[in-house]
Amino acid sequence: MIPVENIWLAFGLTLMAGLATGLGSIIAFSFRKSGNFLSISLGFSAGVMIYVSFVEILPESLEFFSASGSDRSELLATIFFFAGVLFIMVIDFLIPEKMNPHEYPTPLDCEDETEEERDRRCRDLYSAGRFSALAVAIHNFPEGIATFMAALVNPQLGIGIAIAIALHNIPEGVSIAVPIYYATGNIKRASLMAFLSGLAEPIGALVGFFVLRPFLSDTMFGIVFAMVAGIMVYISIDELLPTAEKYGEHHHAIGGVVAGMAVMALSLLLIG
Repeated sequence: MIPVENIWLAFGLTLMAGLATGLGSIIAFSFRKSGNFLSISLGFSAGVMIYVSFVEILPESLEFFSASGSDRSELLATIFFFAGVLFIMVIDFLIPEKMNPHEYPTPLDCEDETEEERDRRCRDLYSAGRFSALAVAIHNFPEGIATFMAALVNPQLGIGIAIAIALHNIPEGVSIAVPIYYATGNIKRASLMAFLSGLAEPIGALVGFFVLRPFLSDTMFGIVFAMVAGIMVYISIDELLPTAEKYGEHHHAIGGVVAGMAVMALSLLLIG
């Protein structure tokens, strides 16, 4: 029987890791607000997502498929990677634009912008933040299950995993909050979106414990992690990078990408 204290510790670690997404939004607003900062931040977030998808999440999928006894691990990981891409493409197509940019002031208004250009800019930025929030929430859900289950069995392992995920979640919070703030001019709205995305982590823990635990398998984890990698890469290429290019110089966006990859690589080396 699992000790009660392990259950509380596991949930606490998962909640802490999830709240780190909201911490990222707080850190973002401590910097000077400018188009260049927006470009660098979005590029940074894209770098984080692309790097972690190919270097950590997809290899995790391969390991899970291998552990399941499959001799086609690479094929399965590849199939479900592109299934994740297709999944988020369908969501992108189906979700309508419901935001009315006239309702929210934006700190990037320019005197020479037409009303149509300003509206389109706000929609693009809000879309980037919204889809980042979706990607992070989808990403955090299985991470919450993994962190919680690991901590139940081995609390020390759970602590290490929770710290690693918290480090990942901070820049992901930036990727959500910054574009939403620049689209709406509302810090509370942007921070709330980041915090809500992070709550997918403890929700995943609860679902894993009360619902999915009897059915979890290496194959299921392999599928989930491969699809999450595909989703995050698509978000980076389709939403974050094009938006970063719009609001800063090309080298600012690319510099942000490289910096995001470097920070994520360093975090993985330090906790590896």
